[in-house]
Amino acid sequence: MPQHQQDPGRLTVLHLVQPVDGGVARVVTDLVRAQVRDGVRAVVACPPGGVLAGDAAEAGAEIVPWAAGRSPGPGLPGETARARRVVREVRPDLLHAHSAKAGLAGRLAVRGRVPTVFQPHAWSFEAVGGATAYAALRWERWAARWATRVLCVSESERLTGERAGIDARWAVVPNGVDLDRFTPDGGPPDAAGGLRTSLPALTDLGPADRLVVCVGRLCPQKGQDLLLRAWPEVTARLPDARLVLVGEGPDRARLLRDAPEGVLFAGATRDAVPWYRAADVVVQPSRWEGMALAPLEAMACGRPVVMTDVDGARESLPPGQDRFCLVPPEDPGALARALLGLLTNPGVCATAARRALNHVRTTYDVRRTTASVADLYRDMLDPSRPECRERITR
Repeated sequence: MPQHQQDPGRLTVLHLVQPVDGGVARVVTDLVRAQVRDGVRAVVACPPGGVLAGDAAEAGAEIVPWAAGRSPGPGLPGETARARRVVREVRPDLLHAHSAKAGLAGRLAVRGRVPTVFQPHAWSFEAVGGATAYAALRWERWAARWATRVLCVSESERLTGERAGIDARWAVVPNGVDLDRFTPDGGPPDAAGGLRTSLPALTDLGPADRLVVCVGRLCPQKGQDLLLRAWPEVTARLPDARLVLVGEGPDRARLLRDAPEGVLFAGATRDAVPWYRAADVVVQPSRWEGMALAPLEAMACGRPVVMTDVDGARESLPPGQDRFCLVPPEDPGALARALLGLLTNPGVCATAARRALNHVRTTYDVRRTTASVADLYRDMLDPSRPECRERITR
């Protein structure tokens, strides 16, 4: 690995990241873009593949290869050793580890010797069951001592960790979206039909036909299987309604096999904005989250969102909107009823869309998110703080 040059007067932040797609990649890219603009040397260490390396490099970050699988396994010692070498070469002032695998390897690699932010982006012990969940939870309880801060993207994600017995120095910075990129089309929320002409897959959809869009990785976490189970109840009432799943992932073949007739699998996209704008309603039927980005993006595009009541969902919605936009996880019937409640009531749908747009624009601007993370870094590196003095004198 080449020796990286470091300006002694310039803050160096190393982002250790796995996964390299989806919301985590967008969060990291937004952070490094703001950090580079502020004069920070931002370095992203991540596996090849996915969009992260290219997007982060375009945002001004240095990219360092770090070979690591998404799931824990026998490769962990090698992944940790490689993370240790990256830290040694980059010599960061601060390590920011994103998601479970990077949080595992990164904290094992530095063990508190470098100021460390661990950002779970949803807890690993919620993603698994049985002995694996128990082991993941024991690790999070143990490793919290090696994180200067555990950074959660919602207050509910922090509370989940706290209730699970994780004794951490917590920080909460909600996710945000780029409000210059995610914008409404300019028309009313119930006039999305004209936008559909830009999407060839929807040319057979009439202007009065209802369209529901789900954007996310095709995997158990995102719950598309629950949505497919709910969909026949929707089409029984609205035969011309159309459902589109936007994204790729390991569950694609199974979901294709189980999908009712007429559900469209649009594949991955570099830009979900046209899909959000074309939708009447966006749906996020997740089983667990920290705070999902797709609902915030959809609301910033002026569309109402139906979500399952997982971490971050209630905080994402405008006050009072949980009554008709929030449903219990693992409940296809409730999901279908919530979708029908919006699709069959254009006035309610339009009002929900306007309130969602105003809520996101006043609360979830990514510039507020990146500024709050910068404040967190400054607080961690303040030499007057006891934990910082302890590191300096070690």
